[in-house]
Amino acid sequence: MSAPETFRYRLDPGPRNWPIGRPSRFRFCPAVSFDLRRFANRNNQGIEAQNRMFILGMGYVGKFVGQDLINQGWAVSGTCTSVDKKEKLKKLGFDVYLFDANDPEPQVLSILNQHTHLLVTVPPCKDIGDPMLQHSELLRKKLNNDCLQWLCYLSTTGVYGDYGGAWVDENCLPKPSSELAKLRLAAEEGWLSLGHEIGLAAHIFRLGGIYGPGRSAIDTILKPKPLSHAQKARSLKNFTSRVHVADICNALNECIRKPSSGKIYNIVDDDPAPRTEVFSFAHKLINEKWPSQNEKIAAGDSSTERGNLNGEKRVVNARMKKELGVRLIHPSYRSGLESICDHIHDSSSANSCDEYPCGYISS
Repeated sequence: MSAPETFRYRLDPGPRNWPIGRPSRFRFCPAVSFDLRRFANRNNQGIEAQNRMFILGMGYVGKFVGQDLINQGWAVSGTCTSVDKKEKLKKLGFDVYLFDANDPEPQVLSILNQHTHLLVTVPPCKDIGDPMLQHSELLRKKLNNDCLQWLCYLSTTGVYGDYGGAWVDENCLPKPSSELAKLRLAAEEGWLSLGHEIGLAAHIFRLGGIYGPGRSAIDTILKPKPLSHAQKARSLKNFTSRVHVADICNALNECIRKPSSGKIYNIVDDDPAPRTEVFSFAHKLINEKWPSQNEKIAAGDSSTERGNLNGEKRVVNARMKKELGVRLIHPSYRSGLESICDHIHDSSSANSCDEYPCGYISS
């Protein structure tokens, strides 16, 4: 499909001073908490304090979502796969249960059944598919009650496959090429089907590349490691759709307020910029924040080499904005990276670090 040329860089003109939630003593990431408090929808009263969220898979996104909901007065529980992770999550205020999705314990499923909302972040496994949906009969039995009302499965825009750089929306036919992308698509269908069968408002979020505090171009530059094969491949891409973790929380809040069972939403920002452009901007921000230490930062990837458009697409977020009413906190990687860089700089200043952020780059 086509889109106006202005779409790629269009910024959202939404208000910039909306309140959200209420203060909490749990603050594992003040930067995202601040973003969400400023930009959340004015209809915050639509989320009731008695709601209870269960997050299957308290990973990077799950932690931020849980933190945001705790700040709004929700009870949040979830699962992880190791004792070490469980202890860290408990310190953040979450009720956490060790859980193996390949062998789900009925006791944990019974606890899940006492919640009003379910967020599924567990990815599919090679040769198996979605580990939870292997036990669909058990899920139908355990989750079929009047308490659980809402479900969202976090998928990926990777299910669209190759569109030769064209714009794609939720009406475009998915053409996944990799095995994992095919398993993601099958998982989407499975969770929507399960939701329909047991009477839940089930939704699919197709996320772009996720970034945020601790997981961004800024962090990659300040804590350099050899690039993985996947990162090298992405550096040749002409387009990469991405989304800041604060906007995932933002979109989930709106979806909870405005459930529409069976709907699929692309959750991406307005700017599918190439990785090289993002890293050039990240280097610029770092050099502005710590100008006296420029020589310690490796030069940015200035290569202009790009691959062809095979396997590429640009993802449209119009349905997310129109139907959910989402106003992006970070419409472009630029504001997202600026927020992350400012937070790191402010934290290092508070800790009396005169050069780079404490714990990032040694002198």
